[in-house]
Amino acid sequence: MFGIRLKLRHLGLLATSVIALLQAPAHAQLTIEITGAGANRIPVAIADFGGDASSSRVVTSVVRGDLERSGLFRMVDTGGVTMTEASSPAYADWKNRGADAVAAGSIGGSDDGRQEARFRLYDVNKQIALGGSAFVTSKPMLRAAGHRIADLIYEKLTGEPGIFSTRVAYVVRASATRYELHISDADGQNAQVALISKEPIISPSWSPDGTRLAYVSFENKKPVVYVHSLASGKRIVIANFKGSNSAPAWSPDGRKLAVVLSKDGGSQIFLVNADGSGAQRLTTDSAINTEPTFSPDGQFIYFTSDRGGSPQIYRMAVSGGDAQRVSFEGSYNVTPRISPDGKSMAFISRRDGSFRLSVMDLDSRQVQVLTDSHKDESPTFSPNGRMVLIATEMGGRGVLSAVSLDGRIKQRLSITAGDVREPAWGPLSR
Repeated sequence: MFGIRLKLRHLGLLATSVIALLQAPAHAQLTIEITGAGANRIPVAIADFGGDASSSRVVTSVVRGDLERSGLFRMVDTGGVTMTEASSPAYADWKNRGADAVAAGSIGGSDDGRQEARFRLYDVNKQIALGGSAFVTSKPMLRAAGHRIADLIYEKLTGEPGIFSTRVAYVVRASATRYELHISDADGQNAQVALISKEPIISPSWSPDGTRLAYVSFENKKPVVYVHSLASGKRIVIANFKGSNSAPAWSPDGRKLAVVLSKDGGSQIFLVNADGSGAQRLTTDSAINTEPTFSPDGQFIYFTSDRGGSPQIYRMAVSGGDAQRVSFEGSYNVTPRISPDGKSMAFISRRDGSFRLSVMDLDSRQVQVLTDSHKDESPTFSPNGRMVLIATEMGGRGVLSAVSLDGRIKQRLSITAGDVREPAWGPLSR
């Protein structure tokens, strides 16, 4: 995999592309299949919301779907009960149904076409309100309202930020001569096309504020790094030096990117400003150095290198200096990605001839293999650090798979027609 990925990143390929930044929704949506769940799921009831019936059905179904797919919650049958946030819950009835928590809400309309989504969450056992919220939405944004409500419920019941309002970027190979960069909601819906090309698109990377996306396109006969704004649809060239330009990774403050350039010979890691200026070389040896990623505090860069004879993971200070080897178990460890809290590192390791997602506790250096698949690649953490999304292969085509850090919660995301590759999970919505 290491050699194949590097070969792809160093080939100059003729491409003709059509920029269609966040245009019409994509024809194919990701579908999510739950293949594993947490051991102790929280029983939650989401009552049918009151107010406008059609709008309430949309929001209620999104909230239920988000929570169930997370693997942390078990949806309690509500028996079709409608309950608004102003209702007084019949705690004994909900307890008899087996619910530890119940959410209720409503969607109200106004003459100007806007709608207001309201909800409240209750602790059934303590018989108290845990919190709620109200915000303005609209019919086109009802799914987004559902995601926001699910995020708040998730946070109240787990103490962790919800990720249902986040977005995922990924590449779809629709045919031998059609590659598409998609951006969808975290549940795979509302997919939109960011780029269509006859040649490969690789390495999408979100800016920390979620407003820009960096990626590598081969449309100009060679790999070139671009950054575009999702709001304006405009993009700029960040790295188009002699040779290969690849593997962009944002610094936590969004001011710089780490990129891999071959302009000085070999594959070396450089820092560039977010506008492409000020290229500064970090690695100086003659080995292949690639796949950089920043630590959450911005002080270190983790990367893959074969300087020791086989692909392994190293770490060096952003300010420069010597690199320290991080991975020692096995002869092939690549593509490091650091969890948002800085405590874990996801990476791809070769085990018994297969490439599998592994996670290392950076304090103890203990490693756990999380998958039993054969061709995992491109790990990316959810912004709350609970899940890792990867590209893998099933039935001869690419799919995405998500797994929790303990390996119990698993999801599979796929598109009926086309390979899905190169996932990148966006930051928490702000």
